Amino acid sequence: MPIEINGKVIATDAEGYLVDPVDWDDNVATLLARQEGVELGEEHWKIIRFMRNFYDENQIAADARFVKKLLAGELGYGKTAGSRMAELFPYGYVKQACKIAGMKRPRAWSTG
Repeated sequence: MPIEINGKVIATDAEGYLVDPVDWDDNVATLLARQEGVELGEEHWKIIRFMRNFYDENQIAADARFVKKLLAGELGYGKTAGSRMAELFPYGYVKQACKIAGMKRPRAWSTG
């Protein structure tokens, strides 16, 4: 089912993931987050920006372990990075973080 933002129609798959990550922008993230019941704060945006940069450089979604390293190191959560990620995205990395960051739904890979 497509979503519409500012008069632009954006294709999504049956689960609400973007069909083409190029269609993503901050407004799309905000709408997708709202649909997921997530209020985006500073840490969410740092993770989302990291994921988008990773995608731009590698043309694939960042595995959850890379995001946990960001949380552990740069954001200072150390060994509690996994639990912090669960607080930020309570329904999971793939279900919420990837969707909000505009990734296609990952097929099968580590979620944490």
